[in-house]
Amino acid sequence: MCCCNWAPFNPETLKITRLTSAQALVCYQCTIGIGSLCVTSEKTCASGELCYSGVGKAIGFVDIKMKGCLAVANCNKTEDVDFGTNKTVYKMTKTCCNTNLCNAAPGTPTLTLALATISAVFVGNLLV
Repeated sequence: MCCCNWAPFNPETLKITRLTSAQALVCYQCTIGIGSLCVTSEKTCASGELCYSGVGKAIGFVDIKMKGCLAVANCNKTEDVDFGTNKTVYKMTKTCCNTNLCNAAPGTPTLTLALATISAVFVGNLLV
């Protein structure tokens, strides 16, 4: 007579559980981008996070972009972004996706930090 619901040990179940928990999602991260410029790096998300791309308009016409990892509960929402005086500067819509590096802009290559630095130095020298 058995008092408990007991299932025999299955090594395949353990293997699948370990693989699933060990494989974290990798996303592009861009703290803030203006227009088409968004300097990205790769970031490994925490458990319960998805990749996201955020799009907003500042002052009604300047495109603002963000990318990174976001808690599932905050996905596919539009939020006001406030600075200092609690005045809304722009609204940001964050859309999530769930595969590695899925938050890259379609058809456009990501701009590496080295390329962004070289470009900034070049433009800076032209302006001086």
